[in-house]
Amino acid sequence: MNLSYTEENYLKAIYHIKMKSGGNAGTNAISESLLTAPASVTDMLKKLAEKNLVAYEKYKGVKLTEIGSKIATQLVRNHRIWEVFLVDKLGYSWDEVHDIAEQLEHVQSETLINKLADFLENPRFDPHGDPIPDANGKIYQRKQILISNLQIGAAGEVVGVNEHSPEFLKYLNRIQLNIGTKVKVIEKFSFDGSQIILVDDVKELTITYEVAKNIFVTVVNNES
Repeated sequence: MNLSYTEENYLKAIYHIKMKSGGNAGTNAISESLLTAPASVTDMLKKLAEKNLVAYEKYKGVKLTEIGSKIATQLVRNHRIWEVFLVDKLGYSWDEVHDIAEQLEHVQSETLINKLADFLENPRFDPHGDPIPDANGKIYQRKQILISNLQIGAAGEVVGVNEHSPEFLKYLNRIQLNIGTKVKVIEKFSFDGSQIILVDDVKELTITYEVAKNIFVTVVNNES
């Protein structure tokens, strides 16, 4: 099915909203995601519904149909595999790749993406820690928790971020809090939610609640 980039971006936006909220996508949520007027969103959803790509449930919002979901999942797979390639093979930083991958994801060749995935040894996660759907659309799930939810004394390894803006990623680069970094919560302050963490068993770092609530870790055994 030949779709415009705009149509594909709508499908991907609905996919992301569902993954984040667990439910259908409302017009306002789509509008905010795509920075588009609600009236324009309504018009596009009608077009997508005519192509059997989305289904509207009164008072429940919009959901992807089976074919719509397949297309959206493939776009997400394309995007995240291209990000891995850009970072691992071309030396881009994780704060530089989103916009480039946004363009590359629309290349209509599953064969190319599958070969690229094989070349990259079929990564399960992109440079931001987001899961990459496999060739069958399945996603590997792992147990992860936000640093803000770790208890004092708990330790973890950074595996992903909840905020993807270049500004946030550049900030994490500056304070050396990246994927693979080991952290341990030393102290938490109820006043503002900030906390002191031990980074890679070397240095103590104070982070705000805004930072702590946007970094995912997997909990690790802490024997110290």
